[in-house]
Amino acid sequence: MQKPIGVGIVGAGFIGRVHARAARVAGGHLAGVADSRLASAQALGEDLEFDRVFERAGDLIADPDVRVVHICVPNYLHASLVEEVVAAGKHVICEKPLAMSVLEAKRLEAIAASAGVVATIPFVYRYYPMVREIRARVQNGEGGKLNVLHGSYLQDWLARETDSDWRVDRSLGGVSRTFGDIGVHWADLVEFTSGQHITRLCSQLLTVFPTRGAPGAPIDVQTEDAVTVNFETDGGAIGSLVLSQVALGRKNRLWFSLDGTEASFVFDHETPDSVWIGGQASSQLLSRSPDGLRPAAARYVTVPAGHPQGFQDSFNAFVGDCYAAIEGDKPDGLPIFSDGRRAAEITEAVVASSAARAWVEVPSG
Repeated sequence: MQKPIGVGIVGAGFIGRVHARAARVAGGHLAGVADSRLASAQALGEDLEFDRVFERAGDLIADPDVRVVHICVPNYLHASLVEEVVAAGKHVICEKPLAMSVLEAKRLEAIAASAGVVATIPFVYRYYPMVREIRARVQNGEGGKLNVLHGSYLQDWLARETDSDWRVDRSLGGVSRTFGDIGVHWADLVEFTSGQHITRLCSQLLTVFPTRGAPGAPIDVQTEDAVTVNFETDGGAIGSLVLSQVALGRKNRLWFSLDGTEASFVFDHETPDSVWIGGQASSQLLSRSPDGLRPAAARYVTVPAGHPQGFQDSFNAFVGDCYAAIEGDKPDGLPIFSDGRRAAEITEAVVASSAARAWVEVPSG
């Protein structure tokens, strides 16, 4: 019997727990967890029965039982930890953004490729079966020529002036918050499903609250709360995107439409078990069912029709594909460090466009 992959988690917060649960479902062995807040690492280690708890990430990375390291810490720490993991010859799953700049992302992409390790980014929305269904239908030509790509990603977790988080601080989170945090997911998803890449864009950034935090102790805000983007693609399409982390009532509403000459395809993360397929004579709402989906989508269906699949299920599928890649498989659509670099390129273009109040070019995908 093949020995389970030894898993190390660096970062014991919310997303670290998501990674840990996914690792266990994917058949990994939870070898160690590390966090600078030892109590947090101990709590996660006890809850999910890790073998060991570490206060220092370096000690976890050096542990011979750890074969793959999941990096789940604030953005500014990603690059140095990726370097340390790759130098140790271990595989790495790094939360987005991969790095704080395009140059840094390119360097990490190069060192991971040189080391021959599996290096991935959790663009997990790719792993909803209905997203894969849209992609398969587009690849089969069922949409015809895609001409308009549009949508939104709306949240409200920063909708009040008193709401704050480490991501508000650009030294910890990066020069872009809303686009860098959620816009990259939308852009990755639309490029992934449409097969087209953004080549030019024009954006506007809006900071609703110049300060945030508790009364009497305000924190200056240098990142955006909302974004609009118009863009063009290498496939001849045009598109638009609205992003907000201050949209009251919206918790995580990722929505996109790919409009073609033969059909349009709509995915809504608030109802992820269906896809709306539009036609001029008639339209249909296609529900998730393993018997009614293309093989590329059906392989990610884990429960019978009528039983919801959600974010954790998609994360589980992503980690499962990562571990399959570590064992030598080549799963289709696995998001790797080049996708993380791509996200950094689009993010920098969005920031540059807003600053210049002009259209800017985006490097080719």
